[in-house]
Amino acid sequence: MPRKPSGRRHAAAGPGLLLAVPLLMAGLVAGCTAPAPVVSGSTPASSPTPSSTASAPPTATSSAGSPSASASASLSPGTAALKQTMESVLKTIASGTPKPAQDALRSQLVSAGVPASALEVSASKTPTGLDVDAIEAAAKLDKDCVMGEIRDGQVSVAVLPVLASGKCFVGDSR
Repeated sequence: MPRKPSGRRHAAAGPGLLLAVPLLMAGLVAGCTAPAPVVSGSTPASSPTPSSTASAPPTATSSAGSPSASASASLSPGTAALKQTMESVLKTIASGTPKPAQDALRSQLVSAGVPASALEVSASKTPTGLDVDAIEAAAKLDKDCVMGEIRDGQVSVAVLPVLASGKCFVGDSR
């Protein structure tokens, strides 16, 4: 009497399947962990840029020597005036409130003459309702973005190029 081939297939497939499952899982785990170095590799690449731009403006704005003069000389008169306005308003706000609200920052900048249509202000609260570590404001003028930040009561201001989107911030500035 001939044997049933289905019985042998199941018996033969059992050990092969048992070996395939761990190999498949190892491949999936390896596939899941492969992007992690790319993400961590891109984080340091992007973090020196903000820290270097954040550290450069205080040197240029706090020193009365040639760095400030050379930085101001390369800016258009309108951008230089906007930068001065942004810095003045942010310092005034930060002296009274080290973590200002988004609406308060926006209204103070508009009151100081920054056009509301050119102004972007970051959120002052996280989605869970906590205060953010820093609040930023940006005003666009021609091809320049005057970027200002208040972090722990300290103000920094920098001039950066407008993004390809025509805005100063990436994403939603509400």
